Amino acid sequence: MIFKTVDLVKDFGCLRAVDKVNLEIAEGEIRAIIGPNGAGKTTFIDLIAKRLRPTSGRIYFKDKDITNLPPYRISSLGIGKCFQISKLFLELSVFENVQVACISKRGKVYKMFSSNSDVCLASDTMKVLESIGLSKMAEERAASLSYGDQRRLEIGITLAMQPTLLMLDEPTAGVSRSEGNDLMKLVKNLAKDLSLTIIFIEHDMDIVFNYADNISVMHQGQLVATGKPEEIKINKFVHKIYLGD
Repeated sequence: MIFKTVDLVKDFGCLRAVDKVNLEIAEGEIRAIIGPNGAGKTTFIDLIAKRLRPTSGRIYFKDKDITNLPPYRISSLGIGKCFQISKLFLELSVFENVQVACISKRGKVYKMFSSNSDVCLASDTMKVLESIGLSKMAEERAASLSYGDQRRLEIGITLAMQPTLLMLDEPTAGVSRSEGNDLMKLVKNLAKDLSLTIIFIEHDMDIVFNYADNISVMHQGQLVATGKPEEIKINKFVHKIYLGD
C-alpha cells in the first residue's frame, strides 16, 4: 500500500464531517471517491493535503506517518492536489504557469528581469506541457484557454511538482462530456506513463465507472462501501443513498 488512513476524524464543532475513515490505496491504483453532497469527500482529501488538520486518527504515505506534517512537507514527499476550482496565474502564459512550479520544486529563484529568466528550466517545463497536450499553447495567456484546457494546465502545474500520489477534486466539473472523457483519458495515460497513484472525486458516474480501478463511497462522513466498478454498480445501499432507487 502506498497510502492509508486509520480512524481518520474531522470535526467542525458539533458536525463530524469525516467519521473514522479507514482507507487503503495500492501503488499505481486509480481510486474514485463518490458520495452525495456533504458526504465528506473534499474534507477527506483536504486532510490528506493538509489544508485541514484532523481531529484524530492517522495518515500514512509510503509507510511514513504524515499526520502532523505541514503542507510544504506533504508536497515534497510526493503528494499533489488539483482543486475543484482552477487556481492559475491567469495573466501569465501557459509556459510560465508550469515554469513557476518547476522552479519551486527545484528550489531555484526566478528573477523576472534576469536575462536567464526565459530559459530557466525551459526543457523541464516543455516536457510537462507536452505530457498534457498544451505545448503548442505555451505562449498563450492562461486566461485565454478554454475551461477544459485550464483544467489540463492545473494538472500540469501539479505534475511539475513531481508527485507520486495525485489527487483530483471533481476534474471534469464544468466541462462538456467529450472534454471530460478526454481529460480522464489523459489522467489514465499519465498514471501509466509516470507511475502515478490517483485519487479523484467525481459526480459523473459514467466517468467513475469507466476510469476508476476501485471506487470508495462516502455517506455522512463514513466510508460505507469500497469495490470494483461492477460491484458498486449493483450495491443496493449505494443505489439507495446516491444513485437513486
